[in-house]
Parts: sequence; C-alpha cells; structure tokens
Amino acid sequence: MSAFSRISPADAQALLAKGKVQIADIRDANAFGQGRMLGAVRLDNTNVADFVLHGEFDQPLVVCCYHGISSQPAAEYLANQGFEQVYSLDGGFEAWAQQYPNDVESN
Repeated sequence: MSAFSRISPADAQALLAKGKVQIADIRDANAFGQGRMLGAVRLDNTNVADFVLHGEFDQPLVVCCYHGISSQPAAEYLANQGFEQVYSLDGGFEAWAQQYPNDVESN
C-alpha cells in the first residue's frame, strides 16, 4: 500500500517551480471552469481509469479539491494505483487561489 503526503500551497509552488508536476483537480466541472491551478486536469469517475492507464507514475502528482479534504482519499487512491509521489493540497484550490492568484487559469 502506497501513501500520499499533504503539501502546503507554498511547498506545492516550490515543487512546480522545479519542473514537471501533474495536477489533478477533483472539483465539479463548473468550479473547474471558473478557475483552476495552471495546467490542472479535471478528474472524475468518468476519466480516472484513463488517467491511471496513461499516467506518468514517476512524476509528482498534486491532487486538488475545494478545501483540501476530499483530495486526501483521492490522493490515497492514486498512490495505491502506482503513482510514486502523490500530494494532497492543504487548503485546496481556495487556499491556492488566495496565495497565488496569478497562477490560476479559467475558461
């Protein structure tokens, strides 16, 4: 059984600055469309299997939700699927958007 780690927005920002990082956003489509971390992909029950099938297992993966609660079981699931470095973003997208408003994109 693999484990995930919780990561603060500041530590996630530092990780992103180092290079290639995958960002999985598990919020609903409306919230995702209104704003998300740069480069985030939206994951839900319809596409998670494909994400795992084609995943970059050796690249860090940050899982984001609204407030950092729902992302924890999602991060645990993805870690158990073989992703090597999985993080749940503490405070979720709300904390990210407050601290890094310039690193938010929308449709």
